[in-house]
Amino acid sequence: MKNSIPKIIVGLSGGVDSSVTALLLKNQGFDVSAMFMKNWVDLQIEEDQCSSAQDLQDAKKISQTLAIEFHSVNYAPEYWDRVFTHFLDEYKAGRTPNPDVLCNKEIKFDVFLKEALSLGAEKIATGHYARVTEENGKYSLLKAIDINKDQSYFLHALNQEQLSHALFPLGEMLKPEVRELAKSMKLKTHDKKDSTGICFIGEKNFTQFLSQFLPAQPGEMQTPEGKVIAIHQGLMYYTLGQRKGLGIGGLNFSESEEPWYVIGKRIKENVLVIAQGHNHPLLFSSKLEAIEVNWISGELPSLPLQCSAKTRYRQIDQDCIITPVEHDRYTVEFIQAQRAVTPGQYVVFYDGDNCLGGGVIDKVPEIIYQ
Repeated sequence: MKNSIPKIIVGLSGGVDSSVTALLLKNQGFDVSAMFMKNWVDLQIEEDQCSSAQDLQDAKKISQTLAIEFHSVNYAPEYWDRVFTHFLDEYKAGRTPNPDVLCNKEIKFDVFLKEALSLGAEKIATGHYARVTEENGKYSLLKAIDINKDQSYFLHALNQEQLSHALFPLGEMLKPEVRELAKSMKLKTHDKKDSTGICFIGEKNFTQFLSQFLPAQPGEMQTPEGKVIAIHQGLMYYTLGQRKGLGIGGLNFSESEEPWYVIGKRIKENVLVIAQGHNHPLLFSSKLEAIEVNWISGELPSLPLQCSAKTRYRQIDQDCIITPVEHDRYTVEFIQAQRAVTPGQYVVFYDGDNCLGGGVIDKVPEIIYQ
């Protein structure tokens, strides 16, 4: 007789969030298994020295503690082909990508999801802070209750099929509650530090990491007026609004003592444009053009659309109006000008707590990026 208890496979990363995800689902009576995904192979580091090796051991330990079946899979080839090559191409073009969005779309909710379904799972679960609701067969992605941890921004590229198989148990919890529950259940990950930044870079120096894959092309740092200030290491190492790492601190180039910021890139000329002042006017833009837009509902909304949007994670929602330009290209016009809107990053749309979808920031007409 077929087991009527739904089978859920948890993407167990070795962190506290996915550990508690597995705990909650087991306590709810599901048939829970765990799967550890290895998405990156660092050829510069011995296997037993790599942080992913420790994560794997922690994931195994959590599975033993919870008495759930454990699987380990290597998706490094898929990650390289579907995420990392795009990451390199974007940096090569002088843009600033966000690989976490692609990792969710292409790896966790595609490769991993398909493997989990082939193993008999009805759904997969991850430690993301977000919520999924269903009404009349339509799935919606909502912000988490803990707005400080909400990760709907990174999940905006998912479609209806992917959301129909997704569970985010932590969406209803606050982060302190998650750690306290893990501690009370004696999970060894209860006080483990959260991972931050790009997964395959970890604690390594970003400039050194990127230089392994892309040759640096130094060029001039110039003011908007064309005055040469210094030499940059390569456009790929800088992003709009950046202050640290310019290597010109303490040097007297003007009467003002305000710090210098990246305000643009002249890509064809290999020029990094810098200026003084956190709120320099050339850092602000009131509109952008987005491409590769995903509407989570699977349907094109009535346009023009008044909603809110984020152009980076943790940004407060900003009121905007979305209008179509041509096929798969939209103009997003903000009521209030936004700082450091960066090509290659994502603009994500919201209606209150409901994440409508989002797309890649392709052009920002008011910013020096050509």
